[in-house]
Amino acid sequence: MGGARHAGWVAAGLVLGAGACYCIYRLMRGQRRGGHGLRLRPSQSAEDLTNGSYDDVLNAEQLQKLLYLLESTEDPVIIERALVTLGNNAAFSANQVIIRELGGIPIVGSKSNDPNHSIKEKALNALNNLSVNVENQIKIKVYVNQVCEDVFSGPLNSPVQLAGLRLLTNMTVTNDHQHMLTSYITDLFHVLLTGNGSTKVQVLKLLLNLSENPAMTEGLLGAQVDPSFLSLYDGHTAKEILLRALTLFQNINNCLKKEGHLASQPTFTKESLFFLLYGEECAQKMRALLNHHDADVKEKVTVIPKNW
Repeated sequence: MGGARHAGWVAAGLVLGAGACYCIYRLMRGQRRGGHGLRLRPSQSAEDLTNGSYDDVLNAEQLQKLLYLLESTEDPVIIERALVTLGNNAAFSANQVIIRELGGIPIVGSKSNDPNHSIKEKALNALNNLSVNVENQIKIKVYVNQVCEDVFSGPLNSPVQLAGLRLLTNMTVTNDHQHMLTSYITDLFHVLLTGNGSTKVQVLKLLLNLSENPAMTEGLLGAQVDPSFLSLYDGHTAKEILLRALTLFQNINNCLKKEGHLASQPTFTKESLFFLLYGEECAQKMRALLNHHDADVKEKVTVIPKNW
């Protein structure tokens, strides 16, 4: 009997020892991968960090707990809370680096494919904040095609669509990844013309990024665009939309001049953006905007080269 009891205590000790070793391993692993000389505050459970009561910026240990929780749980409520907490912390540049070095971007990115639209939105928001870091974009770019599919096939004006558009806008601030959107430019214009005011503004922000890059000019001008696009240049169009639409025209003009294509007029189909921007109807709208009541609009029109 004594031998059996002794064996039981030994087994229990081994189990406890293994658990302690695993906890130490997790902590040391986090310090090696995510440590940046940060002093770790008293430990909290990952669930505590998602309840909205923790206001401080999380440190490496706490971020690692959240990522581990995000990987291991199937509870949609906890997943959403963890994504929101990670997204909020990813607004800080130091944490953008820490989350990447902890291997967090693929963990967050995997949730952007979740069938639950609310989880997908929170994941896209977190990736959006993480994408402000140029090194993070290298890892995030693998999700660009899927994000585009979600943006253009999902519900119009939905939170998921807007979150995806914001992420794509951040990913195209530099020229590095803009080429990945080449095959989606016509879709962008479709969403621009069918979306509500908020969607229109976000699509125009994205198009403005593309329009500053001469390498994207031909793709923009060759896009098949509905003639209703010219309604963006009506005098009654909301100022925040009208000014961006005018800047789009200005940027394309500037790129054409840089590339020396304006005089040669490249071959585009009659349904293309090229024929809309350089047709007589657009020229009439530009002339009318010279008398617009808003000084900013009139100034923007005068800056656009007089090709009309």
